[in-house]
Amino acid sequence: MPSNMPGKMLAVVKPEAAPGAEIREVKIPGYGRTDVLVKVKVASICGTDLHIYEWDRWAQGRIHPPLIPGHEFCGEVVAFGDEVTSVKEGDFVSAEMHVACGKCLQCRTGEAHICQNVKIIGVDTDGAFAEYVVIPESNIWKLDPAIPQEYASILDPLGNAVHTVLAGEIAAKTVAVTGCGPIGLFSIAVARAVGATTIFAIEVNEHRRKLATRMNADYALDPSKEDVRAIIAEKTGGLGVDVVLEMAGHPDAIRTAFDIIRRGGRISLLGLTSKPIPLNFSEDIIFKGITVQGINGRRMYQTWYQMTALLKSGRLDLHPVITDRIPMKDFSIAMARLKTGEASKILVYPNGIK
Repeated sequence: MPSNMPGKMLAVVKPEAAPGAEIREVKIPGYGRTDVLVKVKVASICGTDLHIYEWDRWAQGRIHPPLIPGHEFCGEVVAFGDEVTSVKEGDFVSAEMHVACGKCLQCRTGEAHICQNVKIIGVDTDGAFAEYVVIPESNIWKLDPAIPQEYASILDPLGNAVHTVLAGEIAAKTVAVTGCGPIGLFSIAVARAVGATTIFAIEVNEHRRKLATRMNADYALDPSKEDVRAIIAEKTGGLGVDVVLEMAGHPDAIRTAFDIIRRGGRISLLGLTSKPIPLNFSEDIIFKGITVQGINGRRMYQTWYQMTALLKSGRLDLHPVITDRIPMKDFSIAMARLKTGEASKILVYPNGIK
């Protein structure tokens, strides 16, 4: 097969080291012998994309414009290199956008999700806010056509939630989710689907608390107005929760996580902090005998099999989290919506909303 398709495509382009992005006409990307060219059907926006758009300190240290962002999507295979054997034209696919090196200790011992040399499509190389995207065959995930496109476009963040929830025992456990952005909301659905008992959602944003209730949290608590520690103590017989899924990365949320976890419980940390946070290791961790886990990305590819099985089971209703659908040409409007705090998951359609 040829390594290039002739023609142009529309894409969201971060043209320079400054805030903003533009819709531009660019060349359809070329692909190598082991690559797959995918026509993007639906992409979705992540908080990382807002960081890139606003050009904050993290973006300034990581992003090298020009760049096409976007790392959550689904689409259809349209072409591939001559060494590709696992897909055919027309296949419905998504992708793991963390490209591991395959050579470091982590990759060679089953920990590729924390590869030392990882490159992220849509962050380090051109991504999916475009009509076409190039993906290494090893990272392609073939999808059952029965999975709705809108769900197929959010497998990346759903995978974060599945990885966090299933990183320890969860069935018949009480669970608190601190921070109800999209991944926190997905975590509520996943925890419920796999047998968690009482689920507490802890979130300062009223819109997100309402969504947490729609995702079947038993209690949606506002830590700025309610005594979360006292409420959870009362509801758990004074014990605290068995599991905390920390999704906010905010110092107050992390403090709350250590306050409400029971002795011998598990805290799984996915939320990213912007600065160091003090902890009393003796009181918060050692004397309580708790397990504290750092969670990064999705396990390759265990998490993908798990979330595919959950989706096919029909136990996950993710629709409340999808609040907006926009044509790609309105990308700047989507960024403004995200900043209001009233949008959760925004889906982007390169060829307009059908």
